[in-house]
Amino acid sequence: MKNPEHVQRVISALRKEGTDKLQVISDFDMTLSRFGFNGRRCPTSHNILDNSRVISEEGRKKLKDLLHYYYPIEIDPNRTMEEKRPLMVEWWTRAHDLLLQQKILKSDIAKIVRESEVMLRDRVNTFFDQLHQHNIPLFIFSAGVGDVLEEVLRQAKVFHPNINVVSNYMDFDDKGVLRQFKEPLIHTYNKNNAVLEKTEHFQLLSSRSNIILLGDSMGDLSMADGVANVENILTIGFLNDKVDEQRGKYRDAYDIVLEKDETLDVVNGILCYILGDLN
Repeated sequence: MKNPEHVQRVISALRKEGTDKLQVISDFDMTLSRFGFNGRRCPTSHNILDNSRVISEEGRKKLKDLLHYYYPIEIDPNRTMEEKRPLMVEWWTRAHDLLLQQKILKSDIAKIVRESEVMLRDRVNTFFDQLHQHNIPLFIFSAGVGDVLEEVLRQAKVFHPNINVVSNYMDFDDKGVLRQFKEPLIHTYNKNNAVLEKTEHFQLLSSRSNIILLGDSMGDLSMADGVANVENILTIGFLNDKVDEQRGKYRDAYDIVLEKDETLDVVNGILCYILGDLN
């Protein structure tokens, strides 16, 4: 934490004002899902598809080449958001075009997720259950693949009615074959008003002016931009990769930075305290 007093003030305000004014806005990949396990990278919702049996050998290689080219750009601390944005659009568009060529079936998604190595963070169930029990809306804003992401939550038995997802959704034809991705395209660095004004979510939640925001990239910090009249916001960042190079930047940007932490323990502890007098 760069400013512990500020963090303490915000958490106290969130507790004092209670659950009726609170909402949680979170990224999914490498925020709610794990970055790694036993020294190996865990797949993101895009990777789950990329690495699955429904993708041809050639398709898999091309998707991997895109990852190796664009991912270092995405996390490069020396490039500005302005430089990164068009390159992220290029990456996502090229990746989606490759997926379209694979004739993916809607009926295959559940099996693809089941066979993948995706893992949610430790104690994620406590997090989802606490929010559900107290009717606190959880807004998941993801640059991943919405259909895959929802299936991960479904199989983990945490896809409760208080959850709203905005992500890149697939559009299937009458035969259940992927024909395109729905607009708008959401990538790491455009999770903001431009995308959100098309959703009802923030209009419905205008009274919830207190926010806990969870993310793992600089782009995630704009996820709450669509909320009117924000009173208190606590930002928690997961720093998963290139920790030494990115530490300064993350500490300046997020209220709390969790380095190489594959759990939701800190988030659950804060939530528990905020809900304390209500349990």
